[in-house]
Amino acid sequence: MEPLLTYQSVEVSFHGRAVLHDVSFALHAGEILGVVGESGSGKSTLIKAAMGILGSGGLVTKGDIWFRGKNLPDLPEREFRRLRGAEIGMIFQDAGASLCPVRRIGDQIYESMAAHLAITREQARERAMALFEKLRLKKGERIWDSYPFMLSGGMNQRVGIAMAMLMEPSVLLADEPTSALDVLVQRQVLEEMLQLRGQFGTAILLVTHDIGVVRAVADTVLVLKEGRVMEYGAAEQVLYRPENAYTRQLLAAAPRLRRG
Repeated sequence: MEPLLTYQSVEVSFHGRAVLHDVSFALHAGEILGVVGESGSGKSTLIKAAMGILGSGGLVTKGDIWFRGKNLPDLPEREFRRLRGAEIGMIFQDAGASLCPVRRIGDQIYESMAAHLAITREQARERAMALFEKLRLKKGERIWDSYPFMLSGGMNQRVGIAMAMLMEPSVLLADEPTSALDVLVQRQVLEEMLQLRGQFGTAILLVTHDIGVVRAVADTVLVLKEGRVMEYGAAEQVLYRPENAYTRQLLAAAPRLRRG
């Protein structure tokens, strides 16, 4: 089976300085790839490169990023815009910050869906209400009519997660999606991501510091250090029989609770 998303010897640079070096991997339909590494290792840069949102001074300076036969760094912005959200979704680390503070949540959800789908406002609202409930967002109607500043940080994070998942993208890029959530909501979000994978064959690239999350959901694991791949392979192999010394150090540093 052909992969949905493929990185081939990708280098990313900012203002001429390379920060991601020779990264290669393949993501297949229904696969969850966990990307782990310490802060500053290049995890967020890795997925922003696929979305074409590296920002000022950021460029893919070597290699290719293929999605359904298209090399993403070479796409015109107009064509790229059609893929973002609809085919390639992204959950930001601080999803609430991606919401417009002066527009109601419902308006933003409907606009994001209507940009890619033939959908009425009422249909968008109904789909959002169903997902809000699954993500433990109570009083969905109130949230739909609220401005972001009227909601807590965790609620805005779940709204951002819902916006990405409502489009049922082929590939979902998730940058620390559960870091701002309490444990019960984290579990619910992960279960919904697994359901998205199971129902639609969505491939998920999950960036996280939480080794426990990776153990729970990942099929494959990529370990980054200073922008370089230390280890890449099946989760069972990387997490329980790591070959790289840095991977062993990273796993050993993961906190474990012990009963007294």
